[in-house]
Amino acid sequence: MAGTASRRLLLISNSTLHGSGYLDHCQDNIKSFLGSIERVLFIPYALADRDGYASTARTKFESLGYKVDSIHESPNAVEAVTKAQAIFVGGGNTFRLLKTLYDENVVSLIRKRVFEEGVPYIGSSAGTNVATASINTTNDMPIVYPPSFAAMGLVPFNINPHYIDTDTNSKHMGETREDRIKQYHEEDTSKTVLALREGCMLLVEGDKAVLQGRTNARLFLKGKDPSEHTPGADLSFLLKA
Repeated sequence: MAGTASRRLLLISNSTLHGSGYLDHCQDNIKSFLGSIERVLFIPYALADRDGYASTARTKFESLGYKVDSIHESPNAVEAVTKAQAIFVGGGNTFRLLKTLYDENVVSLIRKRVFEEGVPYIGSSAGTNVATASINTTNDMPIVYPPSFAAMGLVPFNINPHYIDTDTNSKHMGETREDRIKQYHEEDTSKTVLALREGCMLLVEGDKAVLQGRTNARLFLKGKDPSEHTPGADLSFLLKA
């Protein structure tokens, strides 16, 4: 994949962990990732209340020492992405998020800035989904229809955020998350799926990928049994898919 040497991603399963506040569980990871960068471009397209969402993100990032510009406050989304020192894409509805990214003509631009210019990218939940090969393994309802399920392709596999393990004591008769991922793998064009439990995240720097956070990830390779991976695990082989 061209330009991968400059790629820097922090792909977070969830923004809020039970018992803590917004981004509290990953704030140290964010600070280490962003380093001396001064300003972050926030993309709040996954929620309808963009002003409120931007206020939440701005309050948190400013507490960490970073200024925040929200893309929806700019008269030109393309210009905002072009000038961004770093990008943070928040969670919400993945379909709404991806559709708006396409509508604003910034999908290929974000990809270019990440791969060719090394602009750091942070995604949380839906923001992580759109960084992958496709949004086929999101947990969200398709409330709007993007022009494609193809996402930005910053990594060549899919992620399932907020992964929930099967509760063997549950009387719920619907599909488990594992069932749904296996259904996805019944399709010929399906990709590897990295399932991130809440509190888990993936750090990608160039062609190296390392699991971070407090919880394990579950890896689904087509035709194989799922495998467990602990924080600190080297998952760089996924980038060669």
